[in-house]
Amino acid sequence: MTLRGRLTGAFLVVVLGPVLLGAFFVASTVAAVDHSRSIERLAVAASTVRTSVDALCQQLRATADAVALTGEPAVAAGQLVGRGLAAAVLITDVTGQVTYASPGAPPMPWRDCSGPAAASPGPVRALAARVDLHDRAGALVGTVAAAQLVDPAFVARLAAVTGVAVTLLDGGASAARFTHTTESREVRDAVLAAANATHGERVTETTDGRYVRRIGPSSGQPLPLVLSVPSERPPGLPATLAGAVVLAGLLAVLAAWRLARVTTRPLVELAGAVDRVAHGDLTARVPVRSRDELGRLAVAFNRMTRETGSYVAALTSSRDQLRGHLAVLGDTLASTHDLQRILRVILHSAIAATGARAGAVLLVESGGVLVAQCSEGLDGRWPAGDQDGPEPLRVPVGVGVVGAVAATGVPQRGRVEATEIPTGEPRCRTYVAVPFATPGGGPATSGGGTTAVGGGTVIPGGGTATLGGSGTAVGGGTTAGSGGTAEADEAGAPAAALGVLALYDRLGADEFDDDDLVTLRTFAGHAAVAVDNVRVHEEAQRLSLTDPLTGLWNYRYLSESIRREVERASRFGRMLSVLALDLDRFKDVNDTYGHAAGDTVLAEFAQRMRGEIREVDLAFRQGGEEFVLLLPETDARGAAIVAERLGAAVRETPVVVEAYAGPIVVTVSVGIAVYPHHGTTGREVLEAADDALYAAKAAGRDTYRVAEIRPDVPMCEIPVPSGAVSPPDGLPRAGRPVHAQREPGGPARSESAAGVPESDPPGPAHARPEPTDDAAATTGDGVRAGPDAGRPGPGGGASSGPHPPRQSRGR
Repeated sequence: MTLRGRLTGAFLVVVLGPVLLGAFFVASTVAAVDHSRSIERLAVAASTVRTSVDALCQQLRATADAVALTGEPAVAAGQLVGRGLAAAVLITDVTGQVTYASPGAPPMPWRDCSGPAAASPGPVRALAARVDLHDRAGALVGTVAAAQLVDPAFVARLAAVTGVAVTLLDGGASAARFTHTTESREVRDAVLAAANATHGERVTETTDGRYVRRIGPSSGQPLPLVLSVPSERPPGLPATLAGAVVLAGLLAVLAAWRLARVTTRPLVELAGAVDRVAHGDLTARVPVRSRDELGRLAVAFNRMTRETGSYVAALTSSRDQLRGHLAVLGDTLASTHDLQRILRVILHSAIAATGARAGAVLLVESGGVLVAQCSEGLDGRWPAGDQDGPEPLRVPVGVGVVGAVAATGVPQRGRVEATEIPTGEPRCRTYVAVPFATPGGGPATSGGGTTAVGGGTVIPGGGTATLGGSGTAVGGGTTAGSGGTAEADEAGAPAAALGVLALYDRLGADEFDDDDLVTLRTFAGHAAVAVDNVRVHEEAQRLSLTDPLTGLWNYRYLSESIRREVERASRFGRMLSVLALDLDRFKDVNDTYGHAAGDTVLAEFAQRMRGEIREVDLAFRQGGEEFVLLLPETDARGAAIVAERLGAAVRETPVVVEAYAGPIVVTVSVGIAVYPHHGTTGREVLEAADDALYAAKAAGRDTYRVAEIRPDVPMCEIPVPSGAVSPPDGLPRAGRPVHAQREPGGPARSESAAGVPESDPPGPAHARPEPTDDAAATTGDGVRAGPDAGRPGPGGGASSGPHPPRQSRGR
């Protein structure tokens, strides 16, 4: 059988089965409800008939008693008949002779209210009640009978009172004939046949849907009656249900065929395409006809064939294509070093796997403090008075639940009593916490041993953890399992934990179980590998960008940084000063004292240089004894002051080398260039600073020089307000726009405005300018200028974009 046939059959079974069951249920329910309600109506009607007949008999008996108690029975009988209390009164003597009979009395026999249960045959003409007639001495002298006519009006009254059709039978035992009835001619015969077929007062149903019940004759109800009610079932219900079932079947067949065709058609097309691919045709494609699972399968197949084809083509492509694929692979691998993202994914996966309400991943930082790197669901879980909780979550190692786990390396799970609040941790009812360490010295295994932590112990197999003097008893906490010991290093102490993965309040259960603990260990292992990989990656990246001897940024990072700082200075209309530094006659230091002493001098110079620059400044070792400083938002005057202070810091305090008796005296030469005065790109500004460095060397060393403004450097307007007084030294600094003009046949000349000189003339005038009061002015927008610009203090430079950690101490 084909898949289409199986799908059609399954759909028909799924659809038509409930339809048939529903139709059967509706029909049976309607029939049962109708039968129950009809029986109930007939029972109520029978009770009403008995009550009505009994009331009539009581009335007739009271009438007969009234006649018997009077002295003149005939007169009393006439009066009572005239008042309508009885249709006729019959008085007889002891011999049975009639002594009085009301005019117009119904023919005999009369059906006695208190007669025997077995009714006499023949039609019922009247219903009578008899009492004895006594004389004044109490002797029996006859009987008095009061009768009520039983006619069609009487039967109609009974039908009106009961709300059902009433038939008075002609005789007590058989229902073949009737005397009076309220049934219609169409159903009369069926009702009489059903009444004749039943025994006692059982309810039966006719062929045309009427319910019939016989009552009497019986003691207290001498009339042989038949009660009937019509069925309340909707007409044509079976036909309607049958039609609905047939229509539903036709629609189900049509829908099943259509659904099977729509479902199997993409599969047939996919099977054909797979066969073509198996024979080597990678151009096979499957039409995407929908966006459901089959549509996504077709899209995935097309993507697979397309990518397979591209992979095959890539194998025969050139080396450049291979390098492109390797670059894409490198970018993909680099994206996995986002520690926050990895920990967040691990936390979310752990919460989803264990059904916890909240959780956090904490890493051990300097000072022995666990700090939450990411958390979820901790809002509203802090003690009263600390509604927002610590931001971020910080727990000392050895304190509370997670602190104990980090200190002992033993996983814990359990319940926290209402009276116990873990120190520095969110409120919870249950918890589970697992440590994670470096992959080489992984987290603690099944904990069952006892590990001392600051004087406390971890009780195995269900005990509580108490951590020294500063620890907090963890109420209800248990270690993971029993019989094992925490994993230890070679010295026997537990492996140092990198952090702790903690979850709180499991959904749908009282406590976390051992399976949750095993699951959490797996996620903790992933977290340990992620942290270790990220730290290794960060260390490798740091080493690749820093100089190992001095700790400054290296030449590789200089190219990127100067480009970024030039772009930032251009975007915000600021200046950027570049200082090229070179230790004077450093080769003599190496030749005289050795390379070890030279390395000591370089490291000491780097340390002093970091102490003379701001937090926002960047220091680089370009190579050998050459260094570079980038001073954002600093004009030439501020750069000159920094150069002067660097020269003094090196010159005035010789470098002491332990291996030699005397200190080593060194000096430094500095070249200064300013963007945009000395170049429009980072390379140009750096070259200008290098040229100025050569000028400082030529001027006798131990000094600085400011680069000359090149004729081919276009000037650009920098909208930065300047001071009111021009500096006397003529050094370029932040000020009003400087416009470059080129005279015919001559070099470009800058036209000064607001005290900014045309150019920086070379010569001794640039060596060690003396600070003046006018030079102490600082530009209004924070650009460093004046003698105080080079002093240690808060960095004032604004930066944008990603920026690595600064190498200076800051001020």
